[in-house]
Amino acid sequence: MRQDEEQPFFEASGVSKSYGGAVALERADLAVRRGRIHAILGENGAGKSTLLKVMSGVVQPDEGTMHLDGRQVSFASPAEANAAGIVCVYQELSLIPDLSVADNIFASNPPRRFGMIDRRAQRRQAEAALARAGAADINPLAKVRDLPLSRQQMVELAKGLAREPRILILDEATSALTAADVARVFEVLKRLRDEGLALLFISHRMHEIKALADECTVYRNGRHVMSFEAGTRSDNEVVEMMIGRKYEHAFPGKPADKPADKAERRPAAETVLACRDLAWNDTLQGVSFSLKPGEILGLGGLDGQGQRELLLALFGVLRGCTGKIEIDGKAVSIASPVVARANGIGMALIPEDRKTEGLMLPMSVRENLSFAALDRMSTAGVIDRDRQQSFVDGVMELLAIKSFSVDAAVGSLSGGNQQKVVIAKWLIRQPRILLLSDPTRGIDVGTKQEIYQLLRRLADEGAAIVFYSTDYDELIGCCDRVLVLYEGRIKKELVGSEITEQNLIASALDLPVGQISPSTGIAL
Repeated sequence: MRQDEEQPFFEASGVSKSYGGAVALERADLAVRRGRIHAILGENGAGKSTLLKVMSGVVQPDEGTMHLDGRQVSFASPAEANAAGIVCVYQELSLIPDLSVADNIFASNPPRRFGMIDRRAQRRQAEAALARAGAADINPLAKVRDLPLSRQQMVELAKGLAREPRILILDEATSALTAADVARVFEVLKRLRDEGLALLFISHRMHEIKALADECTVYRNGRHVMSFEAGTRSDNEVVEMMIGRKYEHAFPGKPADKPADKAERRPAAETVLACRDLAWNDTLQGVSFSLKPGEILGLGGLDGQGQRELLLALFGVLRGCTGKIEIDGKAVSIASPVVARANGIGMALIPEDRKTEGLMLPMSVRENLSFAALDRMSTAGVIDRDRQQSFVDGVMELLAIKSFSVDAAVGSLSGGNQQKVVIAKWLIRQPRILLLSDPTRGIDVGTKQEIYQLLRRLADEGAAIVFYSTDYDELIGCCDRVLVLYEGRIKKELVGSEITEQNLIASALDLPVGQISPSTGIAL
């Protein structure tokens, strides 16, 4: 370790922050060194993001001190923190969809000439920032709204790097990225570390922590638990520090894994959902599959191969789809989400972006839980408050949603609890067919485990589930079958023991199964 790495470049000591009666941080500490990638670990609600928001000037602490390069500092705004060299890249995008990539990267401080924005200089500098972020293929003149979510996240990273940080904070900034983009980002972060930057990295994907981190700090319930060198604690030890209890295996057993005398009684094996040659524009090209009650059907493949569009088409969101959808063996026309969720079909969609597609953040937990099932809570168009409360209390208990009040804004909840609200509002309708688009993105390991258990329980009770995930471990651990999509077509169906990381990667790359090295993940 170099001499300048031995002393912390940044230190936070005794930092506390409360919101009303909710304690987000309680005398938390953090020490960050140059030339190191420091992983920040903890469940949603553990205080990680609050501490980083204090560091980056987004919120002000109630007490505690911060020192940067030996000087005591405090930041009244993100602009002050940026000026000091502390830059944060968040999971939630701060981009303006109708502006170009270049305009977004330099929205706060564009290059100027004669008092006007220098468009040529801005384009050159945007190209340099994108290249530094490992995204040189993104056109700086493209509108952000025309980019998929994973590419927008790369623009967000380029925007942070354009500010020339001395400390770069990544708060779940890889959660929306494709596997290829994650690999590029890792190369970028390692290069920045070698250049002497201090990097803080939040991720709920343990394999990312193992691949990247030099040092780890764990928080729980707003308090510092432990800091340690990466690789000196087992995964189970780290998770148990995070959740404060013994860690059980993440994925529940599948029916095929259970002894016959302990297997749950499964519904009859009629097909509940079938697609025949479903197509939409150039994104979906003749997709056909069937789904039975009690099944968890995974959707795999590289990001952007039509998985999300398939879920949207099934739910009646897309216009101009061709092909046939059958429910219980009968052809149906699902022209809108209203039709999809109707009793005769009984479909529900959990979208990938909970903040913009799944929730009304300023509205209360109670209101968000009620939106999808107001007809079940109403008589003659008037909400029955007792019935509503009964439904709300039931799903909050079922999913262990943590909120100090059902009347609190849902945006005040941790990310994991927000995701539980998105799922719970649909469970009130008791859907027969549940469509999930990357539902565990950016949530902690404890909440993920609860969601995996819930999905298996719903399947055991007869629900038919379509589960798209960008995490291979989830497809392997949760799904009975996996359909791997490539360029809008089903390239491979994997069943049971065929669902392995090597087979998923090979199918995603349109290679024959078995042509991926198990040790390196590289095509043979």
